[in-house]
Amino acid sequence: MTDKTLSTFDIPTTAPEGFEHEPDATRDFWHHQPLNTLPPYDFIAPYARHKTLPTPGVENRNAWIIGGGIGGLAAAFYLIRDGHMPAENITIFEEMDVEGGSMDGSGNPEEGYIIRGGREMNWNYDTLWDLFQDIPAVELPEGYSVLDEYRLINDNDPNYSKARLMHKCGTLLDSSDFGLNKSQQWELIRLMLKRKETLDDISIADYFSDGFLKSHFWFLFRSMFAFKNCHSLLETKLYLHRLLDSIDGFGDLSSLVFPKYNQYDTFIKPLADFLRDKGVTFQFNTRVNDLDLSLSGDKKTVTGIQAEVTNNGKTETQRINVGLGDIVFALTGSMTEHTAYGDMNTVPELDCGRHDPGEHSGWSLWKNLAKKSPVFGKPEKFYGDVEKSIWESATLTCKPSPLIDKLKALSVNDPYSGRAVTGGIITITDSNWLLSVTCNRQPHFLDQPDDTLVLWVYGLLMDKQGNRIQKTMAQCTGKEILTELCYHLGIEDQLDEIVANTKVRLALMPYITSQFMTRAAGDRPNAVPEGCTNLGLIGQFVETRNDIIFTMEASVRTARIGVYKLLNIPKQVPDISPTQYDIRNLIKGARALNSGKPFVGERLLHRLLDNTYFAHILPPLPEPEESKQSRFEEEMHELLGKGSSAMHTFSGWVTSLRESFSNKDKK
Repeated sequence: MTDKTLSTFDIPTTAPEGFEHEPDATRDFWHHQPLNTLPPYDFIAPYARHKTLPTPGVENRNAWIIGGGIGGLAAAFYLIRDGHMPAENITIFEEMDVEGGSMDGSGNPEEGYIIRGGREMNWNYDTLWDLFQDIPAVELPEGYSVLDEYRLINDNDPNYSKARLMHKCGTLLDSSDFGLNKSQQWELIRLMLKRKETLDDISIADYFSDGFLKSHFWFLFRSMFAFKNCHSLLETKLYLHRLLDSIDGFGDLSSLVFPKYNQYDTFIKPLADFLRDKGVTFQFNTRVNDLDLSLSGDKKTVTGIQAEVTNNGKTETQRINVGLGDIVFALTGSMTEHTAYGDMNTVPELDCGRHDPGEHSGWSLWKNLAKKSPVFGKPEKFYGDVEKSIWESATLTCKPSPLIDKLKALSVNDPYSGRAVTGGIITITDSNWLLSVTCNRQPHFLDQPDDTLVLWVYGLLMDKQGNRIQKTMAQCTGKEILTELCYHLGIEDQLDEIVANTKVRLALMPYITSQFMTRAAGDRPNAVPEGCTNLGLIGQFVETRNDIIFTMEASVRTARIGVYKLLNIPKQVPDISPTQYDIRNLIKGARALNSGKPFVGERLLHRLLDNTYFAHILPPLPEPEESKQSRFEEEMHELLGKGSSAMHTFSGWVTSLRESFSNKDKK
């Protein structure tokens, strides 16, 4: 196809100089103006799904992708769909013997299943859904996508939790009560108002009060997203903006959508199968340690890839030549590098240092790049203190036992029904390890027997002894962790029967929240670092304009940005979904932070708007009609001062204005 097929004038096949592939919606005021043909920076709609013309010569270029996780797979996808690159020109190098990276899922009912982590999904992960609406479904017939399956499951099986917080050996807490006083609510509001550049290297504990850090809200927030108090305040702020529309669902997790199966079978396998069917090459057991760079002025061009390839137990050094015009995508850092495994009777043993992962690790490539130029960031800021980034997960493969009986009492549906079970994690607030446990839809694995359930448990705090087991979680066997869990669930007296019917597999991950470490501008490299002509960086340690990390969305976004920039495709990767600017989300978020009670000024908004077209944006007032006037007057007293003439004047003006909205215009 040529531009002449479309018009009598020239249509460029590449973006003009200065084109912004990764726009920033917070940069300035967007408005229509002459020659501005592009939609707003955070515009998410079918108009942003357009296909562009092929980059000239793309059919003769190769792409080398380092890392077979979701980021690397996404890079291959966008090279094919939006870059028009032939799939057979794309090679993916992966250190392990299977694709997926941190998004794993494996095992069997005899030895037990294992998942190092799970995925809490949001409907506005727009880049993720942009990808998976084009990937063939796992179980539905041809013509359906992974997104179609996802919607059909979640639209017909709503997710929610009835046991989000627990303490005192099985007693449930009211998770709708966030426990924030006015001062603590203001701490959150002030954080959202702060500019990002003022929060370099500040921790959560540096900013928030002790009362806030002991509130129900913080237990909900930190356990959902795995924040420790020593982690980055900036990342906390970004989460608040990204998930503002979800705050009123934190207490019962009704804001989340979950896959039918584990993360590997739901996302990784269908995407990898799609790429293989297209002709993409996968090379496993290949660890890339360094890239050869040609430096010319400020320009940096990859000319070679230095790798270690293992075949039949033998490892050999290999150099892959990167030809003129070829492009390279590389994963920087790994959340699950140096994972130590254990089981029912075995304690995981780490083989990395506290301050350095050592040689031959998944961090080596980034470390070596950072030595070549400051544009590649500072990896040591993220791997430099394992005690701040470590936590442990346990996967429980369970036959019927008193543990399953307890689970049924905490679940929204029968665990064997195929529907949502606990609806997300149950967090034990008085656990010294800050334990959480969840059971997602079952079966969680395709080959899972009908009488078997798979549960997932994680502990966020690794520096304290357990409440029942006098060891840190990292020092425990699977049986000891199961004992601690049963103690907190109030079923320790039935432990023997539970142990006999449960298999436990452990994953101790020293870098699992390393992406949350305190950081400053420049510590993370951009998706295409300054001066790089053919190198894109992907994953959780790459800077984006406004998005959060520790999500599939972040990995996919960095890959998409890199593809668009390196091929100079005249197409933008939209900024994050603009839900944070929606006044409806601002209002319902404020109500949620106030534990469902009207916030100061909300009754005034009702008096102004309840007879207008915009009345529907306000949450209903939780009080009978006859008391609304007196409550409104109380709020006015609080705002303007009791007995002040200004209060009476303003109240009268509001009443007059309100009546004018409800009266028909006179002809």
